[in-house]
Amino acid sequence: MTAISKLSSLARPSRRNSIGVSVGGALVGGPAPVVVQSMTNTDTADIDATVTQVAALARAGSELVRITVDRDEAAKAVPHIRDRLLKRGVKVPLVGDFHYIGHKLLGENPAAAEALDKYRINPGNVGFKDKKDKHFSAIIETALRFSKPVRIGVNWGSLDQELLTHLMDENARSPEPLEAREVMHEAIVQSALFSANRAEELGLGADKIILSAKVSSVQDLISVYTMLADRCRYALHLGLTEAGMGSKGIVASSAALGLLLQQGIGDTIRVSLTPEPNGDRTLEVKVAQEILQTMGFRAFVPVVAACPGCGRTTSTVFQELARDVQDMIRDRMPDWKSRYPGVETLNLAVMGCIVNGPGESKHADIGISLPGTGETPAAPVFIDGQKAMTLRGSNIAAEFRAIVEDYIERRYGVRSTRDVAE
Repeated sequence: MTAISKLSSLARPSRRNSIGVSVGGALVGGPAPVVVQSMTNTDTADIDATVTQVAALARAGSELVRITVDRDEAAKAVPHIRDRLLKRGVKVPLVGDFHYIGHKLLGENPAAAEALDKYRINPGNVGFKDKKDKHFSAIIETALRFSKPVRIGVNWGSLDQELLTHLMDENARSPEPLEAREVMHEAIVQSALFSANRAEELGLGADKIILSAKVSSVQDLISVYTMLADRCRYALHLGLTEAGMGSKGIVASSAALGLLLQQGIGDTIRVSLTPEPNGDRTLEVKVAQEILQTMGFRAFVPVVAACPGCGRTTSTVFQELARDVQDMIRDRMPDWKSRYPGVETLNLAVMGCIVNGPGESKHADIGISLPGTGETPAAPVFIDGQKAMTLRGSNIAAEFRAIVEDYIERRYGVRSTRDVAE
C-alpha cells in the first residue's frame, strides 16, 4: 500500500469505479483517495530553481508534481532534477508536461523519458493533420518502452480544431441543432476519448491512462466532466484551468471541483491559481488539500475551528492566536507526519467569547475559549470534551501552543506498531 492510499480512510461518494493507475508508486483512481498535484513555474532547465520548487511543493503536500518539458535543455535537465530530489529525500513522482514537440524530446532524450513518472500530452497540439497520429503514436510507444502512464489532457484553449469544425458542421445540418457551447463540450469529450482509444490500440493499457478535460468556466467544467465520467472508466484528473488569482481563483476552483467530487467524479486534482508576483507557489497545494479536507474526503492537517468575530470580540487576541496555531500546524506538519501517524485528524478550536466558545471547545480535541469584550480575563482550555485548566495573563498563546504539542505527543506518539500499520 502506498503512502497516499494510507493517508485517509475517509469515504467519498461513489458514482463510478475508475481504473487505478500507478504513477511512480502512487495510486491514482481505483480504491485510492483523491490525489493532490501541482505544477512548477520555474524554467525546468534551471535545475537548482526547479529542484527547490519541487521540494517546496512536495513538502507542502503535493503528491505529484508536473514540470514543463518544452525544449532540449529542459529535457536534459530532468534526470538531474530527479537525482537531486532523491538525494534530498524527496521522492514525489515527476510528471513531464509536453506540447508540440513531445515526441521529439522524448525520443531524443531517453534519460528524461526514463526519469519521469508520467507524461502529459495534449491531443490538440501533439501534431497537426497527417503528422498528428505519427507524433501521438511516437509518444505512446515511448511510454510503452519505459512502462510509463500518460495523461491525455484536453484543454479548450487548444482544442483540436478539425474535430470541432467537423462537429459544428454536423450540428448545423441537424434538424434540431445544439447550442455552440454544447457542441464544444462534445468536442472536448470526444477528443479525450478518441485519443485514449487510440492509445489502447497502440498497446497502452487502460491502467496507464488518465484523462483530463480542462476549461476555465465552472459550469462548463461540470458539464464536460459529467459527460466524460458517464462515458468512460479511465482515471480522471480535475482542474479548472486559468482559474485566476487570489479569492476569485480559490472560489471558482472550490465550487467546480467540490460539485464534481461530491458526485464521485475525479481521482486527482490541481488548483491552478495565478500566483501573486513573487508569491507562494505552494498556495495551490494548500487550497486543494483544504477542498478535500473540508468536504470530508481526506485529512491532511489538524483542523482549526475559529469564530469569525463580532462586537463581543473587539480584542484581536483570539484572531492572533488562531493565526499562530494555524501557522504552527503548517510549519510542524512535515515533522509531525513522520513522528505522529494520525495527527492530521486532530481537531482544534480557538474561540473568542463565551457565547459559543465553551461549546465549540468541548466538541474539539483541544479547544480554548478566550474572553470577549468586557468578560473576565480568563481562558478555559478543554481537552477531550472536559475542562482541563484555565489560562490567564499575557502568555496565553505560548502556553496554549505548548499544550497542543504535549497533547499530540501523548495521543499520537505512543501508538503501537499495530496501530501505525493500520
